[in-house]
Amino acid sequence: MTSVFMWCAYSAVAQIDAGSLNAQGENPFQQMTPTTLERSDKPPVSLAIPLKDRDKKMMMPEPKQEDPLLDMTAQDGLIDHVPGQAPRGFEQDKEPTTEFARDQFLGDLKTGGDFVSVKYRDHEYVDGDLIRVYVNGDVVQSQVFLGGSFSGFTLRLEQGFNRIEFEALNQGSSGPNTAELHIYDDNGFIVSAKEWNLLTGYRASVIVQKE
Repeated sequence: MTSVFMWCAYSAVAQIDAGSLNAQGENPFQQMTPTTLERSDKPPVSLAIPLKDRDKKMMMPEPKQEDPLLDMTAQDGLIDHVPGQAPRGFEQDKEPTTEFARDQFLGDLKTGGDFVSVKYRDHEYVDGDLIRVYVNGDVVQSQVFLGGSFSGFTLRLEQGFNRIEFEALNQGSSGPNTAELHIYDDNGFIVSAKEWNLLTGYRASVIVQKE
């Protein structure tokens, strides 16, 4: 019985070996070697490309010698106030001539909304300009400092005409009293954008008509 089992096993191995021969009668399994695991003599690929071999079109241009360097200590008025000098990015106030010694009408507008938002700021040299605000002859803000950012109030409109006036209480340290005025309707859309230049005591006015 044992000899029969051994004969069957030998016959199976012989059949596998015979079936594995290629057309030249060779066994391909005996010729396979782990060549992919062998160490290559080629040098490793470097991620750094020498400067002389780089594509000039892919490189950042070299800085020009005439380009000025950033000077954080420059006296441009943005950090420290320099009297008589407007900070960089702001316009210098106009000269306080007699041209501004008058009241200024900034126009009228119509709206069907119940209120408007009134915003103002000193759009030129922030130099301490102060104003007083009236609505239909009544003082609604007795003293307002005009800064570089918009401030203001919301006005609930009366039926018909609503007259808003801005009185210059001073002229700051330079030029006339200057401001940029924006008015927005109850939907947030700007409906008026004006500017004024006033000497002390004069007023700029706008009329909002509620339809």
